[in-house]
Amino acid sequence: MDANNNVAAFLFLSPWLIGMICLTLGPILASFYLSLTSYDMFSAPQWIGFDNYIKMAFEDSRYYQSLKVTFSYVFLSVPLKLAFALGIAMLLNRGLRGLGFYRSVFYLPSLLGGSVAVAIMWRQVFSYDGIINQVLLKFGIDGPSWITSTDYALYTLVALAIWQFGSPMVIFLAGLKQIPQDIYDAAEVDGAGPIRKFVSITIPMLTPIIFFNFVMQIIGAFQAFTPAYIISGGKGGPADATLFYTLYLYEQAFTNFQMGYASAMAWVLVGIIGTATAASFLSARYWVHYGDER
Repeated sequence: MDANNNVAAFLFLSPWLIGMICLTLGPILASFYLSLTSYDMFSAPQWIGFDNYIKMAFEDSRYYQSLKVTFSYVFLSVPLKLAFALGIAMLLNRGLRGLGFYRSVFYLPSLLGGSVAVAIMWRQVFSYDGIINQVLLKFGIDGPSWITSTDYALYTLVALAIWQFGSPMVIFLAGLKQIPQDIYDAAEVDGAGPIRKFVSITIPMLTPIIFFNFVMQIIGAFQAFTPAYIISGGKGGPADATLFYTLYLYEQAFTNFQMGYASAMAWVLVGIIGTATAASFLSARYWVHYGDER
């Protein structure tokens, strides 16, 4: 009877196991093998050991530019997006009428923000004759071409990332509603003002939510691709100012047909994201509060 049950269990699990092995585990192992080869998609892979990783470390200046752009984007976009999302969530938590409507409206950019259409719209908004410069012109300011300027191009992508604050905002709003009102009432009796209540009650009670949003946004920011590809025309311009890591990886794989080098870049990116996530979990013990425990 037990043997029959085991067979039935494996039969039901077999579609998932086949998918996991063929569509996930197999490509992962294949990409690691390709990262140790020279492979252009038109001839058989040639084993070269760790040459791709050595080239990344010592010979490829554009690789370091892509790291610089990506880390700048992550360090700017993640905290600004979380701060903006928390601010909007606190406004919505003040008992507004039509909360469901506002929540849906603010969440909508998160659904559309990664799409090609919104990236194209964003490029038009920040072009020299776009809406932003037309508004500035009414105040006598001749704005630059934000997209084609090396000083501002990356910041337009950061602005697009912040605009997609809906997902963390919804999670912050759910966390705010779980904070007991009695704690705020007791703090008011003790003379605590809004800032004191925010620093001593809201932030500590929200640290598990902040931690969750922080980790998810860090992972997502390192993987950002579509906005940079569309706004820069797939080149990472101007002058590599928007050359995201994923964009350079795509260029190596599907423009230069250096699949081995691109696979090595992908594994380094996995290592970077894994290290950032592990560092976040290690730091959590010092600032994330779960009831009476950290």
